[in-house]
Amino acid sequence: MTRLCTPETINSLYKLTDQPAGRNWTLEESYQYCRNLTLSHYENFPVGSMLLPKAVRPHVYAIYAFARVSDDFADEAQYGEPAQRLALLEEWETQLHDCYRGKANHPIFIALADSVQKMDLPQSLLHDLLHAFKRDVTVNRYKTWDEVIEAYCRYSANPVGRLILHLFDYRDVERQHWSDCICTALQLTNFWQDVAIDLQKNRVYIPLQEMHQQKYSLEALFAEEYNEAYHQILENLAQRTWALFLEGYPLLDSVRFPLSAELRFTWMGGVTILSRTRDVKYNVFLQRPKLSKWDLLALGSRALFSIQGFRNQMQARF
Repeated sequence: MTRLCTPETINSLYKLTDQPAGRNWTLEESYQYCRNLTLSHYENFPVGSMLLPKAVRPHVYAIYAFARVSDDFADEAQYGEPAQRLALLEEWETQLHDCYRGKANHPIFIALADSVQKMDLPQSLLHDLLHAFKRDVTVNRYKTWDEVIEAYCRYSANPVGRLILHLFDYRDVERQHWSDCICTALQLTNFWQDVAIDLQKNRVYIPLQEMHQQKYSLEALFAEEYNEAYHQILENLAQRTWALFLEGYPLLDSVRFPLSAELRFTWMGGVTILSRTRDVKYNVFLQRPKLSKWDLLALGSRALFSIQGFRNQMQARF
């Protein structure tokens, strides 16, 4: 069971640089492992981009690698049936606890242990991520909007933003609240972008209450029936998601450069995907909105300056 947690197996799954099995990993090699894994995966937002100080980027890679592999244990078919995937997440949690006790031997946890020590990262935030991924294995329906937010996004998305704030020593309640709003909005945007992909995994993040109000059934959703009822459901959800992006917007100007630029980049990436999902009238059964490398380059350049104009442009759209 736990053999799928080995660095060599994860290495091959992500098509990273081959390394000999059973090796002893140095700290430098461990951080490079996390960097390779991070850069191998697409996201709607930057992860440790060049906007961040060089000294901080390795810690971002370590956090992301831990979360990315956890998420894949919960999601990917190659990790077996639900019971097997839960066992892998339990093993990953054990390695997390060992990491905080100075007993790491997996490259992800060797790097993470160093980040934890240097940046004083709370174990509770990393544990919350595992809570969300375990929930993905056992829960595949949500009744209400509030349940999606409180039972899932609170654990799956918000800890990431708080960890990034910790890397820059921002630990106040107000900034954490703004960060939670943005991270929840990013998670929700990903849900509306990936409705079709999640259906393949028998997961529905669209609140059942919203579907009931529009007289749109689960059967219709799994049949990928695109109609006015479906469009109205997603339009309502997108409007609420945009409201969360707006509520978290003050964070962007409340932190120092270069974190401010990285957060502007992240905010614009999420909002752009939400806007493009709206552009295709939420028919993600036919087309999944994505950001190209050119999009990321343009947004990254824009993030160096004020994005008030971008915000106003998006406000006019929503």
